[in-house]
Amino acid sequence: MIEVFEPTIGEDEIQAVTEALRRGEISGSFGESIPHFEQEFADYVGCDYGVAVSSGSTALHIAVTAAQLQPGDEVLVSASTNIATALAVLHNGAVPVPIDSEKTTWNLNLDLIEGLLTEKTRAIIPVHLYGHPVDMDRLMEIAARHDLIVIEDCAESHGATCRDRMTGSFGHMGCFSFYANKVITTGEGGMVTTNDKNLAERLRLLRNLAFTKPRFRHEIAGYNFRMTGMQAAMGLVQTRKIEHIIAQKRRVAHTYNELLHDAQGLQLPAEAEWARNIYWMYGVVVQPEFGITRDELMQWLTKSGIDTRTFFCPMNQQPCLQSLKGFRDVPCPVADGLWENGLYLPSTYTLSKETLERIAETVLLAASESKKAAAIS
Repeated sequence: MIEVFEPTIGEDEIQAVTEALRRGEISGSFGESIPHFEQEFADYVGCDYGVAVSSGSTALHIAVTAAQLQPGDEVLVSASTNIATALAVLHNGAVPVPIDSEKTTWNLNLDLIEGLLTEKTRAIIPVHLYGHPVDMDRLMEIAARHDLIVIEDCAESHGATCRDRMTGSFGHMGCFSFYANKVITTGEGGMVTTNDKNLAERLRLLRNLAFTKPRFRHEIAGYNFRMTGMQAAMGLVQTRKIEHIIAQKRRVAHTYNELLHDAQGLQLPAEAEWARNIYWMYGVVVQPEFGITRDELMQWLTKSGIDTRTFFCPMNQQPCLQSLKGFRDVPCPVADGLWENGLYLPSTYTLSKETLERIAETVLLAASESKKAAAIS
């Protein structure tokens, strides 16, 4: 089976983790790997501060906590995203409000933001979906006019740029994931980036149970969201490889583009002229002209030994959000369509051209065989 994604871990990562273990960096409370990783990754993103945490989900959670929202405050979120984005809002006592997607990049539709604002709206969390950046220049202008806190969800966009500026450097905070299938990985793990010294200090306080002095007296309720030193040691190695990884991910995507560009009824991922898409996953949307449905294509590929995944179930359809007091029933027809018709193909950055050709040929064969069968019947 050609998997959707397989992490690539080399001897240098193994050596770095082993050396961290020998130094005793097995927790998140001491050692040099964590601050070094935080600074190197923040420097890469173009921020003054990085705060390492235990996952991308906890990065989002702690960022929303640091924003100091009040119960019942509303936070606009991309409709098409992993549930973790909305859960960070929910678990902080606020209410997520989904913003429908636009049809080209599949990111949140900036034209809809101001129509969703109420007196309760306090923040917005744009998601850079599948590695294509949101137009953050325009979003920040909207946010500034309405005094909104901006928390970027960069779980899928390490190294993506909007007009040559990195995602994670525009908002008040940027949240990254280092899960096994992300652009770079520490196995589990995450990072919040910011240019605000006060926010960085608050984030560090919150991630470590809000310890102050005297040590076991707590003024605020914190979390145990620490990253371990051995994870950070691996993250340092991965960060130093990130541009190579992105180049290979773009190679994979461009190869798919060349092989599939003539496929009728198959929408391929976009790259705006102002953007660098890092193609975290290579997603396609199956349209009626393709001849078979998204699910039928996935079944065909599975039988051929090719793994796939659907796009995300949108936030407006999530039962755990629909039952939330104050949740607004916002129509999101584009995000609904992405959920029903979108899938991503194997996106491991080490895939060879021959393997990519086999995958593309199988996709095209599925459509042509269907059309032949339809013509016979």
